[in-house]
Amino acid sequence: MAKQLLGKEVTAALNERIKADVAKLEAKGVKPTLGIIRVGENGSDISYEKGATKRCETLGVACEKFLLPEDVSQEELLAVIDKVNKDDNIHGVLLFRPLPKHLNQSLIENALDPAKDVDCMTDGSMSGVFTGKPIGFPPCTPQACMEILDHYGIDCTGKKAVVVGRSLVVGKPAAMMLVKKNATVTICHTRTVDMPSVVREADIVIVAAGRAGVVDDTYVSAGQTVIDVGINVNAEGKLCGDVDFAKVEPIVDAITPVPGGVGSVTTSVLVGHVVEAAMRKFA
Repeated sequence: MAKQLLGKEVTAALNERIKADVAKLEAKGVKPTLGIIRVGENGSDISYEKGATKRCETLGVACEKFLLPEDVSQEELLAVIDKVNKDDNIHGVLLFRPLPKHLNQSLIENALDPAKDVDCMTDGSMSGVFTGKPIGFPPCTPQACMEILDHYGIDCTGKKAVVVGRSLVVGKPAAMMLVKKNATVTICHTRTVDMPSVVREADIVIVAAGRAGVVDDTYVSAGQTVIDVGINVNAEGKLCGDVDFAKVEPIVDAITPVPGGVGSVTTSVLVGHVVEAAMRKFA
């Protein structure tokens, strides 16, 4: 039976660090603040917004919301971004994506100041991930994966790591973050030949394939650590990951559950980035 890498334990430790940093800022008269920009009434955006707002309140971080209609013009949205860029009382910004199709998403994302980009939506922040320079912040989800590895004492140095998925949201940045931890990294994707044999050779596997249960017992071997980023809804209407937990868990050494794994850490990572952004400015 594999050890379950529970997100709640990681979140609890992370929250304590965040609270300590918030106290240091408040001693300087600074209230760390997250600006949330949401266009339209997408249900998943609203759900994430509620979770982020609640986590902010719990950790002593303020929220300021900019809620815009679905048909907002590009000029109006850019004006809001310009406003938050210039507002010294807003330290981090979360812009929900994807944006409506009539908007130029790339242009709008990159209008945000990278120093306030707490979920890596700008090219500047992404360059920071790939160069190792302190520009912006890495995406919250792959950062949550790293927090889990760190919390449970899983040393990446010299280990073979495989990332299943090559998106800029998780796969590619996760690979770069593993390289920074001195792992030897392979990225698998839909064109990978005999993917199961590649994944079986890894010590650490991060799965961000975007498909329920795609990684099963044929992909894994004894001694592995498996981090499942996927969030899907199965035929029974239950949340499940990209890993077939029932088949994989008896084989590997450690695994994150879904729900209760990576997703539960991500929101605290976001809030932590807001606090870090404030600390960078007022250190």
